[in-house]
Amino acid sequence: MALSREEREQFLAEPHIAALAVNGEAGRAPLTVPIWYQYAPGGDVWIMTGLDSRKHQLIKAAGRFTLMVDRVEPTIRYVSVEGPVVDTTPATVEQLREVSARYLPAEKVDGYVEFALKNHGENVVIRMRPERWVSSDLGTV
Repeated sequence: MALSREEREQFLAEPHIAALAVNGEAGRAPLTVPIWYQYAPGGDVWIMTGLDSRKHQLIKAAGRFTLMVDRVEPTIRYVSVEGPVVDTTPATVEQLREVSARYLPAEKVDGYVEFALKNHGENVVIRMRPERWVSSDLGTV
């Protein structure tokens, strides 16, 4: 059964690991990788990735991407959202901390942020405006 707008937006707002999909280069399949993301109901979705990463280069070329999140308990539920890129900006330490705190235990955030700043290079935040949604809750099947 399809989810209501409120249900799908609330589900996307939960801290799931997303599968990001974007068109690949000529002769290659789409790139599909796991990624952390941030979303608040009614707003844009944002991800953070390396300035020189393949993800960033492909998203920049395509101008859009898809995120899909799912769970299997207590019911089988998923939400997929696709839309255009509306903004790309250099990532800030505050954004790195925000997205890290969404996925990591509080006591691990500072250490991860410090590690990421030293080892991951320059990052960008890419914002996507949700345009097309696909969602379902299959129950406990």
